[in-house]
Amino acid sequence: MQPCCKAPDIPTPVLSLSMLSITYHSSIRSLEVQCGAGMTLLWSPPDHMYLYQHILATLQCRDLLRATLFPETVPLVALETPETACEPEGCPPESSPPKRLLNLTLEVSTAKLTAFVAEDRFITLAAESVSLSRHGGSLQAYCPELAAGFDGNSIFNFKEVEVQLLPELEEMILHRNPFPVLQTLRNRVWLLSLGSVSVEFPYQYDFSRTLDEAVGVQKWLKGLHGGTRSQASPSSAHLPPDLLLKVQHFSWVFLDDIFEVKLRDNYELMKDESKESAKRLQLLDAKVAALRKQHGELLPARKIEELYASLEHKNIEIYIQRSRRLYGNTPMRRALLTWSLAGLELVALADASFHGPERVVEQVRELDPGSPFPAEGVDLVIQWCRMLKCTVKTFLVRIRDYPRYLFEIRDWRLMGRLVGTEQSGQPCSRRRQILHLGLPWGNVAVERNMPPLKFYHDFHSEIFQYTVVWGPCWDPAWTLIGQSVDLLTKPSADPSPSLPWWDKSRLLLHGDWHMDIEQANLHQLATEDPYNTTENMHWEWNHLSFHWKPGQFVFKGDLDVNVRTASKYDDCCFLHLPDLCMTLDLQWLCHGNPHDHHGVTLRAPEFLPEVPLGQLHDSYRAFRSENLNLSIKMDLTRHSGTISQPRILLYSSTLRWMQNFWATWTSVTRPICRGKLFNNLKPSKKKLGQHYKQLSYTALFPQLQVHYWASFAQQRGIQIECSQGHVFTRGTQRLIPQAGTVMRRLISDWSVTQMVSDLSQVTVYLMASPTEENADHCLDPLVTKTHLLSLSSLTYQRHSNRTAEEELSTRVGDPAFHTHQLHLVDLRASWTTTNRDIAFGLYDGYKKAAVLKRNLSTEALKGLKIDPQMPAKKPKQSVPTSAPAPPPVNTPSFSGQPDKASSGGAYMLQKLIEETDRFVVFTEEESGVSDQLCGIAACQTDDIYNRNCLIELVNCQMVLRGAETEGCVIVSAAKAQLLQCQHHPAWYGDTLKQKTSWTCLLDGMQYFATTESSPTEQDGRQLWLEVKNIEEHRQRSLDSVQELMESGQAVGGMVTTTTDWNQPAEAQQAQQVQRIISRCSCRMYYISYSHDIDPELATQIKPPEVHENQEKEDLLKKQEGAVDTFTLIHHELEISTNPAQYAMILDIVNNLLLHVEPKRKEHSEKKQRVRFQLEISSNPEEQRSSILHLQEAVRQHVAQIRQLEKQMYSIMKSLQDDSKNENLLDLNQKLQLQLNQEKANLQLESEELNILIRCFKDFQLQQANKMELRKQQEDVSVVRRTEFYFAQARWRLTEEDGQLGIAELELQRFLYSKVNKSDDTAEHLLELGWFTMNNLLPNAVYKVVLRPQSSCQSGRQLALRLFSKVRPPVGGISVKEHFENNGLFLSWTKCGR
Repeated sequence: MQPCCKAPDIPTPVLSLSMLSITYHSSIRSLEVQCGAGMTLLWSPPDHMYLYQHILATLQCRDLLRATLFPETVPLVALETPETACEPEGCPPESSPPKRLLNLTLEVSTAKLTAFVAEDRFITLAAESVSLSRHGGSLQAYCPELAAGFDGNSIFNFKEVEVQLLPELEEMILHRNPFPVLQTLRNRVWLLSLGSVSVEFPYQYDFSRTLDEAVGVQKWLKGLHGGTRSQASPSSAHLPPDLLLKVQHFSWVFLDDIFEVKLRDNYELMKDESKESAKRLQLLDAKVAALRKQHGELLPARKIEELYASLEHKNIEIYIQRSRRLYGNTPMRRALLTWSLAGLELVALADASFHGPERVVEQVRELDPGSPFPAEGVDLVIQWCRMLKCTVKTFLVRIRDYPRYLFEIRDWRLMGRLVGTEQSGQPCSRRRQILHLGLPWGNVAVERNMPPLKFYHDFHSEIFQYTVVWGPCWDPAWTLIGQSVDLLTKPSADPSPSLPWWDKSRLLLHGDWHMDIEQANLHQLATEDPYNTTENMHWEWNHLSFHWKPGQFVFKGDLDVNVRTASKYDDCCFLHLPDLCMTLDLQWLCHGNPHDHHGVTLRAPEFLPEVPLGQLHDSYRAFRSENLNLSIKMDLTRHSGTISQPRILLYSSTLRWMQNFWATWTSVTRPICRGKLFNNLKPSKKKLGQHYKQLSYTALFPQLQVHYWASFAQQRGIQIECSQGHVFTRGTQRLIPQAGTVMRRLISDWSVTQMVSDLSQVTVYLMASPTEENADHCLDPLVTKTHLLSLSSLTYQRHSNRTAEEELSTRVGDPAFHTHQLHLVDLRASWTTTNRDIAFGLYDGYKKAAVLKRNLSTEALKGLKIDPQMPAKKPKQSVPTSAPAPPPVNTPSFSGQPDKASSGGAYMLQKLIEETDRFVVFTEEESGVSDQLCGIAACQTDDIYNRNCLIELVNCQMVLRGAETEGCVIVSAAKAQLLQCQHHPAWYGDTLKQKTSWTCLLDGMQYFATTESSPTEQDGRQLWLEVKNIEEHRQRSLDSVQELMESGQAVGGMVTTTTDWNQPAEAQQAQQVQRIISRCSCRMYYISYSHDIDPELATQIKPPEVHENQEKEDLLKKQEGAVDTFTLIHHELEISTNPAQYAMILDIVNNLLLHVEPKRKEHSEKKQRVRFQLEISSNPEEQRSSILHLQEAVRQHVAQIRQLEKQMYSIMKSLQDDSKNENLLDLNQKLQLQLNQEKANLQLESEELNILIRCFKDFQLQQANKMELRKQQEDVSVVRRTEFYFAQARWRLTEEDGQLGIAELELQRFLYSKVNKSDDTAEHLLELGWFTMNNLLPNAVYKVVLRPQSSCQSGRQLALRLFSKVRPPVGGISVKEHFENNGLFLSWTKCGR
């Protein structure tokens, strides 16, 4: 036996007490225990086994001694389980009188408990001034400070801890009243009150390992002491007590990396020190200047150098001193994430109606009806259900020291049910944890259940304010937070890939959640600076009702989307949607049922099944979502008492801001703390944005108003008003892997597969204000609003290209299917001088902004590089003469002049044919001009692979109003079609090109003009034709007097107009207009060629065949190749005008259609001046430096404008608090004037920069062309062709009344064509088959005034032919190289009167 020793001599005592006092009062059955300071307890599983074995042996000796001395006495306590004495089975029967409980009072000055859960893992619990008392059925404990540490790190800190166990509490009865479903009226209560709770996790501390070891030890103790204990039925057990938790302040902190913190602080210090050192340098410069002014040349230069050297040395010393005392006054920032609560009160109520496994399962079925429940039932090891009631005054989450909270919730109240269950795992779903007890016990295996704890809820919340702030600039910090959260829970022992957070939430959380939020805010940060507070997009919900159901989110309320920026465009509410019901439907694409979470069976590593070679085991395979289909529906058709319509407000600066915003949010994030250096080799987590497969959007609105202001200063914009509308679009995403061996992120490719839009009663206005911007930065309420266009209905449909290819593969040549289909009904457009000025102003502003952006980019000067030593390369667009002719299948049939060749005989033969054809006026062959037009020939439909666009207009009309004459012209068409087709790529010479054709068909065209004064533009009224006068093949009603008075469909007839489209003409003051062109049809064709070819289509095109005898090829059979062509055809025109109408038409043509801005002339003069300077310059490449300097000056102007706008923004914010501050008002006025001056300077220098860059590039191109023309002058090709053809036109000139005729001109087979070639030459050709002019005056001697003498055979002769060839201008002067006039002899008659 070992001798006894003193307590201080024990090296590592299990229990250490400095003082212990025990007092027992037998009269009142009270026990008082007092412990002095320094109480410590060291616990470990081996020590516990020693104590357990000694206590068990002692009890066995006691029972053996009792059985020996008192054999008739039956032991009351089993040897194996001494703890069962306190179980209900060991209690005396109910008939015996109840025993008096022992009153206990315990006081401990300081106590520290250390529990080793593993050899290197331990948990510490420290408390001060602990007092505990039990009197009767109540228990009360108080501790002013309690701390729990893990592995030497202080994690949990509690202050002012008070715990009470009460038989009942009146406050809890009041809490039960809002829940009428509860059956239990009174219950025991655990009351836990804490002054403050602080949870703090060190950076990269693996908390999960210690926690998992502690749970394993707890499971071992439970099995050790309760393994053979008879289990009572949970349904027959006592109802657990209620819980009332009160916390005044709660904080949860993840600590940041010290290196990151010091790096940021040092950066801020260096930035501030840079500014301070610049100030010191300015002071020294001023003193040196003063010394030089005082001493002149006597001041030695070495002295000055010493002064600057000493200043630089002093700056270094100051920086070192400031760095050393950086944390002297202010403590170092330590938090990576801070979650804080204030005023937390949580009530958890237990009730007999949902106590017990059977009742809990019923609650689970009720809360989660969408999930299939196993037929054999579920065996639960953990099951509980509580009614919760929670209130929180403030809920705040902050990342680092960023100025905005990530989450900010105020006045949060929550009520509802919460169920927690853990399914008992199958044998394959149990893992073994080894516990090392040492000799003589060895290792013990503890079985751990692998299925997770799931929660089922039905909550209803009321929140006063809910704010969320997020931006891509916070993503690096959020990545570190995610790594810290991963260290809180140990990963599952199942080797399957971990679930992403969206699948994990589907697995663990089930049920409904309702939220009524008074004000909800979402701020999307728009900059890369996480400390910026001014640039964000603000989503503001008022009176929001939020409902979260499985697979669905429903938002109901008033939504305003604002752009917050530090400029005068701040608080721009660009989207206002009242009474919005937004529904987000989530369709999870899984291999199995996405709601069958009960079917997920986790497996321990030793129970893995066999899988095919090359595959990995995945226990979540049937439940894991492969993709997600998201459907968004925004419904604004709900009826409410408030009168407010949806509106959209946009500025051009807002759109540019949104471009930067989109670029910020779509930028690729960098990997944070990943790789071998950071000991983090886990696979990167998939982003939710890459999980979408299909996204659909639906919008329903009763009416909509859109305002677009292109210029805030000039106050010029567009207004669109729309009645009921419906918009639907669907898009799909493809993830395309990048080529190469390096692992890169997948490229996200979104494509729109379907789009359907249906709008009714759409009206577009142009708006302008006569005044400029004022200092108050407000829009002028007296804005001029003019009508641009309106329509009764608009229908748009779009289908994907893949769908189009599939359809066309099954239905070849089906003209009914198009990728884009637009159908417009009753289009009414007006084009006036006011509209022209506003539209030109809008276009000018857009063009200037685009030019400024292009000229300031780095690509502005990446033009041609002229190297006279290198031979010039041939342009891609020219077709070489040695190239083979394209195959006839892929090449459309063109008519026109064949190309030249190098062979002499063939070339002379071709020249002879061309000259002979030019000089011959009459021909005996059938010409067929309309069939030989190049535009018609190129628009063949046998090689179309995609009918891309179809625009249909029904009953459309346009009003044209000039500037110098009164009245207007109305152009109408019963039916109009615009079709765009994409043809298969084909070889043209040695170049593969893509052909695109546009075909426009106008049927039932009519022209009307007023004969008397019409309502002016300022009246706000406009003349419109009725539908009956536009429609085709209308049956006239002979019973109508008004129909009989009208002149039918003939030219010169009068029709009635209306000024209000929504009312019939009979209810208005009708006015008649005259038909000046009767019903006719028009055809327009445009063909363009480009090098942008789909790679998939390019691989299917075979290269052209190369002939052996290419030089002997017949040039008459060779095609011209790819030529952009425009063709316009009018078959029959019946025209009738009086002098006033003729003048009005000329006014409209000159002032509306052919109008040129006055500033264009000045701009052209500047451009000619700069171009001349470049031509006379000895070295034009020297202009690069001037362009670079001018670019820098323009950039400085842009930066100065942004700085002034930010200053004005801060002043306006200050004026909101003090609106009568004269100093701020004066400063604001000065800044406004300075801003206007900067804008004017920016416009001037931007225009100068644009002219200089364009002239410089033109000069380079001209030099390159000259070098090329010197190399290959004989290779000239056609680049553009324009054709106009009229089969027959008859023009009748009338008197002022529009009825009595004066003269009539008739033209037949009119053709005009213009050909532009690659050498900047142009050819004009005008052909006229027949014409005649008749005199319609009464009593005229000669009826025929002018006509050809010879009789015309239709389609075989030309009465007039004009041909002209124009060379490139020289010095701005046009040069006519060739002019040719051929015609018949004319017969001209006239009389003396």
